[in-house]
Amino acid sequence: MKQKFDIITSTCVPLPLENVDTDQIIPARFLKATDKAGMGDNLFRDWRYNADGTPRADFVLNDPTYSGVILVAGKNFGSGSSREHAAWAIADYGFRVVISSFFADIHKNNELNNFVLPVVVSESFLQELFQSIANDHATKVRVDLPQQTVTNLATGRSESFEINAYKKHCLMNGLDDIDFLVANHDKTEAWERQNK
Repeated sequence: MKQKFDIITSTCVPLPLENVDTDQIIPARFLKATDKAGMGDNLFRDWRYNADGTPRADFVLNDPTYSGVILVAGKNFGSGSSREHAAWAIADYGFRVVISSFFADIHKNNELNNFVLPVVVSESFLQELFQSIANDHATKVRVDLPQQTVTNLATGRSESFEINAYKKHCLMNGLDDIDFLVANHDKTEAWERQNK
């Protein structure tokens, strides 16, 4: 799942629902897993599948007219419990970016730790994105991490987004927290020597 992040241009999968919590993203019965691999199979499990395991035709992830590595979600995405498995499922499914007007803080950090970029936009920009995607499922969005901008290519409208400088550095270089520490081992040792 570690991938360097720069500029991503992709079609989008719309999920225009507010207050999507982590239990809806990945139901609690899948939390026994200790491996991230395969978690994407159960992303939005109870919305994607009927009780007998057959796909629900009316759910967006089962609609072949929608595709891409960008999930556009309603306000307050990732609320509820702090389960990291929710971010695992999003990343393992193949999403690289989630756009919403508000994220629960813990879930937002879990996404960043799993190389998924949570992009916070204004409510008006979010609604415009949903409308553009509804009008044309092939609508593309460009997410530029170096410049911290997101652009609806259907309308040309752009917004800036915030990201912690450390997390931005890690995403752009494909580093998790341990990789970052290892890469800075010499600096850490030099600091320790100077501060004995």
